[in-house]
Amino acid sequence: MSSTRECVCALVFFATLRLCATFSLKSGFRHSTILDAHGKYKLRWTYDETTITFETEVETNGYIGFGLSTNGAMALSDIVIGGVEKGKPYLQDYFADPNRKVHRDAQQNYRLEYGMENKTHTVLVFSRDLYTCDRNDKDITEDTVRVIWAYHSDDVGPSGPKYHGVNRGRRSLRLLNPTSTANISSDTAFFTLQNLNVPVPSKDTTYWCQLFKIPQVPKKHHIIRIEPLIQRGHENLVHHILLYQCDSNLNESDLDLGHECYHPNMPDSFLTCETVVFAWAIGGEGLTYPQHVGLSIGTPIDPVYVLMEVHYDNPALQEGVIDSSGLRFFHTPVLRKYDAGVIEIGVWVSLYHMLPPGLQEYISEGHCTQECLRESLDHEMPSGVRVFAVLMHSHLAGRAIRTRHFRNQDELQPLGRDDHFDFNFQEFQYLKEERLVLPGDNLITECKYNTKGRSNMTWGGLSTRDEMCLSYLLYYPRIDLARCESLPEISGQLKFIGVKEIQVPVTKKKAGEKHQASVPPPLIRTWPFIIKSPKKYTNLTFTEAMDKYKWSKKRGKAFNEMVLQLPMNVRCSKRGQDEWSIQGVIVSPPEIKSEARPPLTPCSKASESNGRGTLILILGPVCLVRIWIPLSL
Repeated sequence: MSSTRECVCALVFFATLRLCATFSLKSGFRHSTILDAHGKYKLRWTYDETTITFETEVETNGYIGFGLSTNGAMALSDIVIGGVEKGKPYLQDYFADPNRKVHRDAQQNYRLEYGMENKTHTVLVFSRDLYTCDRNDKDITEDTVRVIWAYHSDDVGPSGPKYHGVNRGRRSLRLLNPTSTANISSDTAFFTLQNLNVPVPSKDTTYWCQLFKIPQVPKKHHIIRIEPLIQRGHENLVHHILLYQCDSNLNESDLDLGHECYHPNMPDSFLTCETVVFAWAIGGEGLTYPQHVGLSIGTPIDPVYVLMEVHYDNPALQEGVIDSSGLRFFHTPVLRKYDAGVIEIGVWVSLYHMLPPGLQEYISEGHCTQECLRESLDHEMPSGVRVFAVLMHSHLAGRAIRTRHFRNQDELQPLGRDDHFDFNFQEFQYLKEERLVLPGDNLITECKYNTKGRSNMTWGGLSTRDEMCLSYLLYYPRIDLARCESLPEISGQLKFIGVKEIQVPVTKKKAGEKHQASVPPPLIRTWPFIIKSPKKYTNLTFTEAMDKYKWSKKRGKAFNEMVLQLPMNVRCSKRGQDEWSIQGVIVSPPEIKSEARPPLTPCSKASESNGRGTLILILGPVCLVRIWIPLSL
C-alpha cells in the first residue's frame, strides 16, 4: 500500500515538474507565429547571444518536422524531427542532400529540452547554438530565414520518417531581429485609413491611390504604432502600402477620392503628395516606435492630407477581386521626446536603372551622397540624426540588400543587411543600437540581383517584374529631407552598347511617368528619346536598343563594372515638392579608403586561430603564398 502511494506521489511530482517547466518555458518565449493557414502549427522562440530555443505546438500525435532552408526548398536544408512515443519524447538532427533525400546528421546539434502530448497535440521544445560549425547546419543570423515545417500522424519508425504529404509549408522569418510587438494599452486611441471596396483590375500590376484627411486632434499627438489591415485572403495580393504627405491646402472635394496612381487622368491633387510618411511591404507586421520617438500629428508642419498608395500584385490576372485593405494608427497626447521622420534612399526609380539578362549576380548601388546630406543636415541638424530602423526594398530579381554607411571614406558597419532577401517578406529591421548619421557621411543602398532566367533586360519601374533598390530610414529628429537618391548617368550606359548619337523628340512627360523619372538637365531634357546612329539602332528607343544588344555573361559583367563607376545624377528633395540646390547635379561615386569586414562568427574565429586545418607556405620566385586548407575537404 505504501509503495503504491509512493509511486503515485512520484508520478504527481514528476507531472508537476513537467507542468511547471511548460509554463515557465512558455512564459519565457518572447516571439511567436503560426506557420500554417489553419492554425495547426504554432512556433515560439527565444534567444540570447549564443543559443536559440524553439517550441513547436502541432495538432498531431505523430512526428513534427522543423527546418531551415536557404531558399525555402527541401534540398540542402537543415532539419530536426521529433515527437512523443509511448510517453517518451525523442528528437533527431537531420539534413537533406541536393536530391532532397533526408539523412541523419552525424553531428547532433539540436538538444531536446522536453516534449509532451495529449489526445490532439504534441509539444516539443528544443535548442541549438546559433553557430554550430557543422557544414550540414544553417547558421542562424539576423538575415531572413526560410523556415520549413511538416508533420505526420505517425511517429518516426525504424525505417525513418514517413512522407508528410500535404502537411508541409515554408515561411520567411527574422528569428534574431523580429518586428517589435511592444504592448499597446487597450485604451490607446486609434484611427484607420482604409480603402473601401476597391475593384482590383485583372492585370499584372496596379497602383491604387486614395486621399485621406488625418483626423483632427486638439493638440499635438504622437503616433506610436502603425499596423497593416490586409483583407483576409489578400495577403499575396497586397504587395506594399506607402503613405505620402500631401499639400496642406488641398481642395477637400478630392477627399476619399480613389483612382489608379500614375495615370494620365488621375486628379492633380495626387501630384502634390511626395514625402513618404510610412512604408509597409508584403510579409511585414506592424511598426512600434521606440519609447522616446513618435510620428507627430496635429502641428502646422505635420500631415493634414495623405495619399495612401496600395500596390496590387496580380500575376494570375484574377477577375472580380474587391479589396478593402489599409492601415491602423495608434496615437497618444503623451508626447515622446523626438519626432520621427522617413528618408527614402537608394536608386532613383527609373528605366535608366537597368539589369542585363542571364546573370547569376548583378550589383546596383544607389547613393545618398555626402553633398545631399551635408546641405540638408547643415541647414537644420548639424549634430546629425539617429537612425533606429530600416526597411530595405527590392523586387523579384533581388537576392541580397545592404544599406552601407561611410564616414571620411571609411566604411562603418551597415545600417541594415539581408543576404537572403525574400521578395514576399519585407519589414523594418530595428537597429540594435541607433546609428548617428552626420553631415558629409555617405550612404549606399546596394542590391544584388539574379537575372539568370531572363532573356530580356530588366528595367527599373513599378511592376514586380521591374526592379527597385531602396531603403527607408526611420530616424529622429525630423528634418526637411524626403529623398536622397542617385541614378547612373545614361550616356555612359548607351555608349557601352555602341550608341553614338540620339535625337530628342518634342515629347511632354505624362503624369503617369511620375516614378519613371527622366534625368534632369543637362543630360536629357525630354522623355523618351530616339537613337540616330549607328545604323543598327536607328529609330529605336534606348530600351529597344538595349534589348537588341547581344548580351552575354562576360558583357553583362563588364557592363556592371562600368555602371558602378559612372557619374551619378543626384536626387535630393525636401518634404513636398521643393528640392535642395544639389538636386540634379552630376557627381562621381565616392572614393572608398576602407571597407567594413563582416563581424567574425564563432566558427570563423575558430578557423582563424586553431581550427581544423593546416597552413602551407609555398615559396615562389617572387613572393610567399599562404594557403589555408581545411582538413575536412
